[in-house]
Amino acid sequence: MPSKPALRVSVVSLGCPKALVDTEKMLALLAQAGCLVAAPADDADVVLINTCAFIAPAREESLAAIRRAVALKRRGKVRRVVVAGCLPQRLGPALLADRPGVDALVGVFDRPAIVAAVTARESPFVRVSRRPRGCEDDRGRFRLTPRHTAYLRLAEGCSAGCSFCTVPAIRGPLRSKPIHRVLEEAAELAADGAVELNLIAQDTTAYGADLPARPGLAELLRRLDEIEPVRWIRLMYAHPAGMSEEIVAAMADCRRVVKYLDLPLQHVSDGMLRAMRRGYDRRRVEALLAMLRRRMPGIALRTTFIVGFPGEGAAEFRELLAFVAGQAFDAVGVFTYWPEEGTAAGRMAGQVPARTRRRRRDRLMRAQQEIAFAANARRVGSQLEVLVDGLDGEGRCVGRHAGQGPDVDSLCILTAAAPAGEIVKAKVVGWDGYDLIVERIADCGLPIAN
Repeated sequence: MPSKPALRVSVVSLGCPKALVDTEKMLALLAQAGCLVAAPADDADVVLINTCAFIAPAREESLAAIRRAVALKRRGKVRRVVVAGCLPQRLGPALLADRPGVDALVGVFDRPAIVAAVTARESPFVRVSRRPRGCEDDRGRFRLTPRHTAYLRLAEGCSAGCSFCTVPAIRGPLRSKPIHRVLEEAAELAADGAVELNLIAQDTTAYGADLPARPGLAELLRRLDEIEPVRWIRLMYAHPAGMSEEIVAAMADCRRVVKYLDLPLQHVSDGMLRAMRRGYDRRRVEALLAMLRRRMPGIALRTTFIVGFPGEGAAEFRELLAFVAGQAFDAVGVFTYWPEEGTAAGRMAGQVPARTRRRRRDRLMRAQQEIAFAANARRVGSQLEVLVDGLDGEGRCVGRHAGQGPDVDSLCILTAAAPAGEIVKAKVVGWDGYDLIVERIADCGLPIAN
């Protein structure tokens, strides 16, 4: 009797790198169960959508992806639509009534149920637990990133309690991985070809605070620095309140930790920071930035800001503009505030009109653009090390220097092709908007991170 053909699963992964790791783990479970994963949507039996629900635009993007998948199902192109991740976790079974045609929901705490959700015959299939598990094992992932770069998740959930944030309600409190498991996952990723490890969590600086021995991020960085095949280690999602002198010292000392930091400041006005419940003030921010630049000259600093938070007036916004102009960050992301149900900020007085929020976002981005373009012009003629990512959608060979994180930052455009995963020495010969144009000079050995 002929064997039953394997289910073909198409995947849509939305949201942050933490969600991408969830997707990679779910795909690994499906592959182990005999499914053919990563098929095109129009040549699949099942469409799996891993969603984001952090703010309204993310929910709209997720709902649009669901609409497209359901339309394929109605045309007979696919048999089943499975929705996973933050949106079903936040909305629960109500999502089924809102989006007829969805066959299964899997929440963020029910990742192991994905095989049953995909292969089940019944509809609806719902697995949305409200009780968080511990931080799960991310080994054995079906990686969607290029082989030479990978995200290494240190923890899940968050206990910071920012007034605007829905993450604790969706993903639960902080749950750190034991340090030995993080090291095992790092070694596995390196053995699988990753030369760049990007450390992620909702708050990487809180790593270990909930573990019995309380190993901190500084200790973890020093242990990761011993993994020989790894070339670059990049720290992302670092909460300013948790950036201690010990963490900064570890970054400065570790050879493989690139001098780059993703440090979401969110604002600089003391009044706004108090309302956001960020746990620091402007003086603390300025002292931290000075310490980082003193200990690691030339460090690339990336940050994000929220504009239009309740109570932000013209004076607070002018203060933020002046601060950004004075600090000259290497990269800045700007988000308009969205009042989210269930958050303290959503109930605050002084909500800023949407039009004002958008106007402030655009003005701050224009200010940062001038800073970034001027910095690129000054780089022409300099030399740097570039990790080659490969060809982009336009057929250009692109890569990143140590001060450019994956997916969120600008790129280096190489004038000639080079193998993906190699680190090459290059000379900056021009720039195009936020991106640098570089010419390969030579191959590199172990990159100089300090």
